[in-house]
Amino acid sequence: MNDTFMKERPVLPLLLSMALPNVISMLVNSLYNIVDSLFVAQISEDAMTALSLVFPIQNFANAIAIGFGIGINAMVALYLGAGDRKKAEIAATHGMVLSLLHGVVITVVSIAIMPGFLRRFTTDESLVASGITYSTIVFLFATINMAALAFEKMFQAVGRMKVTMVALVFGCACNILLDPVLIFGLGPVPAMGIAGAALATGIGQLLSLCVYLFVYLRTELPVRLNRSGLHPDVALDGKLYAIGVPAILNLALPSLLVTFLNSLLAGFSQSYVVILGIYYKLQTFLYLPANGIVQGMRPLIGYNYGAREHARVKKLFQLTLLMSAAIMAAGTVICQFASGQLMGLFTQNPETIAAGQTALRIISIGFVISAVSTTASGALEGLGKGLPSLAISLTRYVLALIPAAWLLSRCLGPTGVWHAFWITEVIAAAVSLAVFRRSLPGLER
Repeated sequence: MNDTFMKERPVLPLLLSMALPNVISMLVNSLYNIVDSLFVAQISEDAMTALSLVFPIQNFANAIAIGFGIGINAMVALYLGAGDRKKAEIAATHGMVLSLLHGVVITVVSIAIMPGFLRRFTTDESLVASGITYSTIVFLFATINMAALAFEKMFQAVGRMKVTMVALVFGCACNILLDPVLIFGLGPVPAMGIAGAALATGIGQLLSLCVYLFVYLRTELPVRLNRSGLHPDVALDGKLYAIGVPAILNLALPSLLVTFLNSLLAGFSQSYVVILGIYYKLQTFLYLPANGIVQGMRPLIGYNYGAREHARVKKLFQLTLLMSAAIMAAGTVICQFASGQLMGLFTQNPETIAAGQTALRIISIGFVISAVSTTASGALEGLGKGLPSLAISLTRYVLALIPAAWLLSRCLGPTGVWHAFWITEVIAAAVSLAVFRRSLPGLER
């Protein structure tokens, strides 16, 4: 199967063809996240709080799956661009096996630590019980989710974006349809409450994996998983982790950030924890389309870098930045003029809605400028430059946002936390451009 189209087709239509399925996928996924939260919110505000408290660990598990998948994606694309199909297949095979092992470890560790983790943020045992119920079911599907996301990154690496779109759409649609049935009950199906929401999520992930397996077994691909690729290759595994671990940390840092911010905001009122949880649900809807474009760029930029098409690499970066910024501008407008309506989707508490309006309007100031750091990080990951990408994220979350949130909360209360978000994006954008240019000086020529 010919894969050279990634270095032969005109850049703009190529990027659009790769990005559009991802954008649709991300929009569908974000819609699922919002719909899932809406159903949970109908149970009670306590149920929403439980989900907000579980979110950091759940997001960390997803970060491991997606981050290591980025390592698979980058290595497969780079080897294909360099014309080494055999090495690409070995990278895909090793990546899948390691992903399955990661899933088993995540299941055991996450279930074990969750009770103690939840009790760090609340003394309400009913909240703890709800969080444990939800998280236990979700993490039992961790290995399935790992396998699905490894397949996703492998299909993306060879340019089969429509497959990943279909798999995600099927999984999310299944989740959305099952949510009301399993949460509230229907006919012989009993009402399961928050456990039903978790089970619907797991079944949706299983269906996505089934789609990937069906397509993989029925179609021809430039890269196949094979037993011959299972022989030990320490150097290759090292490269997978060299890209994957920084990508995992990039994705995991928001989880650590949310944990810190939850503890900071809980000191003012539990309602601010709810607001932060709602914001991250809405952020998913706003950021994921932009991330979909970055995902479309990643295999293209890796393939062309491997093929030494540096002019195309530079153009891909510039176009991705422009498109991401346009999406984030639209998100800014929505949050500035419809913040009350957005908050009202998740809570009926007038005080929570009012405080949430303020939060969304302040945070959204930094949306457009955030396109710089997200595009630069994604490009560096696609180019196999994991550590420079990690440096951007460390600056964004650890060196800027956490200290700024702590300091400003002392001066301005919870509002100071919201201001820390846009201040951080300005700092991160400046650092991102400097890191990108220093990491790839050859692209300036």
